[in-house]
Amino acid sequence: MEALLPIIIQAVTGAIGGLGVGAALKQAAMSAAVKVISGVIGGVAGGQILTNVLSDPNVAGALSGALGDAAGGVVGGGVLTAIVGAVMGAMNKR
Repeated sequence: MEALLPIIIQAVTGAIGGLGVGAALKQAAMSAAVKVISGVIGGVAGGQILTNVLSDPNVAGALSGALGDAAGGVVGGGVLTAIVGAVMGAMNKR
């Protein structure tokens, strides 16, 4: 269970980040399911990247542990949702 907790935190905060960015991007016609799915995928990916960066003892600081998982999840979910929104917006213009 200890190995799953960071992934769960990253997925939940990624979904929150994805919904937040999706709400801010009104011009991209995305359903809530697309926002959540892209947020979860981006949140887990962003959280894993941040975890790998912070595994170096010289870099690790306040963003290690659950706080780092949450921050990586929100940022990763938001970034991937923004990318998906931009791609979907570009496809709708054609």
